[in-house]
Amino acid sequence: MHDMSAHAHVVHPAPPTSFIRKYIFSLDHKVIGKQYYGLALVAVLVGMFLSWLMRIHLGWTNLAIPGLHLLSSNGAPGNVMTPEFYLQLMTMHATIMVFFVLTTAPFAGFGNFFLPIQVGAEDMPFPRFNMMSFWVTFVAFVVLVSSFFVGDGPTLGGWTQYAPLSAVGSVAGPGEGTGVVLWATSIALFCVGQLLGALNFITTTLDMRTRGMSLWRLPLSAWAWFITSCMGLAAFAVLMPACILLILDHVAGTSFFVPSNLVISDQVQPHSGGSTLLWQHLFWFFGHPEVYVAIVPGMGIISHVLITSMRKPLLSHRVVVYSMGALAVLSYMVYGHHMFVSGMNPISSLAFSFPTLIITIPSTILVLIWLGSLYGARLRITSASLFALGFVSMFISGGVSGFFLAQPSVDIMLHATYFVVGHFHMVMGVAAMFGIFAGTYFWFPKMFGRMMNETLGKIHFW
Repeated sequence: MHDMSAHAHVVHPAPPTSFIRKYIFSLDHKVIGKQYYGLALVAVLVGMFLSWLMRIHLGWTNLAIPGLHLLSSNGAPGNVMTPEFYLQLMTMHATIMVFFVLTTAPFAGFGNFFLPIQVGAEDMPFPRFNMMSFWVTFVAFVVLVSSFFVGDGPTLGGWTQYAPLSAVGSVAGPGEGTGVVLWATSIALFCVGQLLGALNFITTTLDMRTRGMSLWRLPLSAWAWFITSCMGLAAFAVLMPACILLILDHVAGTSFFVPSNLVISDQVQPHSGGSTLLWQHLFWFFGHPEVYVAIVPGMGIISHVLITSMRKPLLSHRVVVYSMGALAVLSYMVYGHHMFVSGMNPISSLAFSFPTLIITIPSTILVLIWLGSLYGARLRITSASLFALGFVSMFISGGVSGFFLAQPSVDIMLHATYFVVGHFHMVMGVAAMFGIFAGTYFWFPKMFGRMMNETLGKIHFW
């Protein structure tokens, strides 16, 4: 057990007096949480706008979209989207939504605001690190969006940025020069911000709890943020150096991800000794835990909302914690299922397929606890509880499709199809967003001092 008496010696900074120190470069965890939430809101609007452009193009391929040339004169001549520009929009949409919305809002936004409150701490232990984590993340977002306005536009390599095309420069196509460098710089900065935040969250949970607040007395949302911090500390620490190596391949002439004798456009590339699969290993070692970095905070949030709305505890508080912890541990053992088509040994495929099936067990236990707790409960139907129920429903629907992708023989046929897109969006694009909506409707009065309109909230849900 930690020494509670240490709290008596904590020196807190003086209250801010200037507007800039109070609302811009604030050390207050509540202000920083609101800043993260506001950044996520701006990011989701940008991401949605890009997705609308993509859907319009899929419906009316040759339609001239007014003003599209302002985003890219080369990618939209005459305001008609080219195939390359479509891929650039897809890449930016995915990157913005995964990193700056699904990671930022439920974890950094709600977590910064409510974790110290829920553990009984006055603030985070490292408030300057906390402020720095937000502003580094903000700069990362600005760098990413700036790629629309340089050279031939943003990268078109998808949010996975597979090598070698992402590592050889502009010879690989539009956006594969400066666009990739800006993308990698943005994500490296984002990783720095998240690592600083994770250190704060872990220290707050372990060392800043008030007297009598044991770990098992923590709310499930606090447990979710703590578990997510532990995942992020390991995952982002791998992606950050991977992005730095990718930048070096572009600007320093290194060959970390580019093999020898690679021919592009009838030109032998001046690289040797690199490995294209090295990028996949580094990226997916981060990438699959990132899925749970986005969904586990939602699990904690909707558990918290359901407990309040049901007016009774879940069937087992500890089993929920153990299940979320099992998801965190197993998430590092299954990343190879993203690489079934990379030519891996069939034995390796089985080695990754088995834990991929195993990881469905803690997810199923969580769903059964939620559903079992709802049985016989007098649930208050509010906007927050509706979105919590929607989270459970969409998590089930999206999770069932994961069974198929866990089998190498089936996954090879479904790889790079809309089945995978549907699976990903059902779990991440809908379930995780429902968790954010549930938290917003539930905690908005606490965060902003005003009640939201319940009627409009229910209309929003339906």
